Amino acid sequence: QVQLVESGGGLVQAGGSLRLSCAALGRIFSIDKMGWFRQAPGKQRDLVATITRDGTADYADSVKGRFTISRDIAKNTVSLQMSSLKPDDTAAYYCNADKIIKTDWRVIVDLWGQGTQVTVSS
Repeated sequence: QVQLVESGGGLVQAGGSLRLSCAALGRIFSIDKMGWFRQAPGKQRDLVATITRDGTADYADSVKGRFTISRDIAKNTVSLQMSSLKPDDTAAYYCNADKIIKTDWRVIVDLWGQGTQVTVSS
């Protein structure tokens, strides 16, 4: 069984920083693109940032210059460093892996973590 496990959410004041981490656990051979999405109450889930295996990162306009995504290919982890946080960043943050190849060559697509809450107070 393969799963994504997030950590690092919490409560922070506006202007502060948080770092989210996500680990892909299980018998994994490789993972294509990984990323972070967020969902505020009553709103749709939106892309925050993604990163490919070769390190190419893509960001939502609302977080450019404030958030940095990174990954460790060998450890199957992805992190999101969030700085200059705003109340509008308050949401549940979800880790995503678009395609995972397991060691038995089975493929899992569009896997999500359970989410971690980020709350930014004004």
